Amino acid sequence: MALTASRKKTSRALALVAAPVSAQHAHGSLNERVYQAIRAAIERGDLRPGQRVKELEIGASLAVSRTPVREALRRLETEGMLEVEPRIGLVVASLDRQAVMELYAMRELLESEAAALCAAHATDLEIVELGELVRREQRLNDVDELVRHNRRFHDAIHRGAHNRYLIKSLDTVNDSMWLLGPSQMRLPHRAKTARKEHADLYAAIRTRDARAAEAVARFHVQAARRERLKSLFPDYVEAMETK
Repeated sequence: MALTASRKKTSRALALVAAPVSAQHAHGSLNERVYQAIRAAIERGDLRPGQRVKELEIGASLAVSRTPVREALRRLETEGMLEVEPRIGLVVASLDRQAVMELYAMRELLESEAAALCAAHATDLEIVELGELVRREQRLNDVDELVRHNRRFHDAIHRGAHNRYLIKSLDTVNDSMWLLGPSQMRLPHRAKTARKEHADLYAAIRTRDARAAEAVARFHVQAARRERLKSLFPDYVEAMETK
């Protein structure tokens, strides 16, 4: 029987991660591998907000039984990456403009606090490593590597804050950020300005200036928010700019 259009879409979304799930079963939890496969498809934007996610289709795409798929979907729903849509079923979660604004408000609050704490509490070695990340970023040209490196840079600041509860809160917010679409580091103009902002943030942390680090981090998140709103709600941004 031919695959339906929906099933074909799901199959394509999981194609890049389907093979590793079976191949790595002996080296880790199958439930975890299935979870990571679905999550990766959401993070890449292959499974998009509002798209229906079917247990049977994912199981067929990953060549696994329904049990690990069911567990993975339940976990992703708990984390807010999936939601139940009335009369449709389980779908990739969607965020309206108000939710996006709330998400960025929390990110600004948490990232600025992490930067301030990092400036105050990071070890000398952690600051040296942060500087190396900034210098390495200046040499990167590959877009996929830039996306990964951006995550490494922010993770380094979070670790340098030395506050486990702050890290948990940041992880929750950053999980939801993937619902907004692909990383803005894929946009050449945003990647260029983000590099400058990262360098400024490192400079404040290196001099142990917590207040400056907090201000730079706020500016960095605000710039990211403006860019995201332009892509998701262009009419709203245009209306606000003409006021």
